[in-house]
Order: sequence, then C-alpha cells, then structure tokens
Amino acid sequence: MFYHLTQSRLEDTAFTLLKRALGAGWRVMVRGDEAVLSVLDDALWTLDEESFLPHGRDGGGHDDLQPVLLGTGAIGNDANCLMVVGTAGFDPAEAAPLDRLWVLFDGLDNAALAQARDQWRGVVAAGVTAQYWSEESGRWEMKAERSGAA
Repeated sequence: MFYHLTQSRLEDTAFTLLKRALGAGWRVMVRGDEAVLSVLDDALWTLDEESFLPHGRDGGGHDDLQPVLLGTGAIGNDANCLMVVGTAGFDPAEAAPLDRLWVLFDGLDNAALAQARDQWRGVVAAGVTAQYWSEESGRWEMKAERSGAA
C-alpha cells in the first residue's frame, strides 16, 4: 500500500496505520532514516493523550519482543508487516511473504515521488499486488490497484 502524503503529516498517518496493525495482532518493522525515525519515536509516545503505541528502536536489548520496531536495517522483530518511510528502501522480494507493506512518501517532494514510483514498479514486478492511496480529496481513497505479474 503506497500512501501519497499531501495533507497529513507522516507521523499522523503512521500512527493510525500502526494502531490498526496492532489491533489486528500484527507485528511491524518501521524502516526509515534516523531523522524520520526520531520524529516517529516521539510521536508514538505523544500523539494520543489516552495511550501510546508500544514500540522500540532497533539495537535495544529486546528487539525481538517489540510489536513495533523502528530501525534502519533488516526486520528484527519477526514482523509480518513492513512500513517504509523517508528515504528508506526495501527489496521488493521482502514484500511477498508479508501480510502488509506500507510505503509512506511525501507527495510534495519530487525525489520521494520518483523513489515511490520505482518501488511501485519493483513490487509489481516481484508479483505483489500494489495499491496506491491518495488524500487529495481530503480523505484517504484508493486510486489504483495493480496485480503483480505472477
């Protein structure tokens, strides 16, 4: 699922998706660059006044126990979902065994748009169905879905 951010902040969209993932019993690896991960780390503690989303940063003593692990490298918490943010990349083959892959990208950044387009093509070529979500209407809507070449 590719999320083209044009109105929402990355941390708000990530928080919503992660909250739903945890509610479904999923484990998530969030892969990003350090700057973006720092913002997300803070947001997961403070965005909801009633609660926080349990998570940790990779390299801690208990990476494998984290329901949400924020990191820059390989999946370290036996996650069945991967969220890619910022300038982080992924191997399209990683997506195939996952229950969910989210790619959140800044729709106002031309480099981020180009990277997301390349990632889209890679996922579809790897045989994974991809969905493109846009918020240009003011709410999230799926605008395209492409089945991967089997």
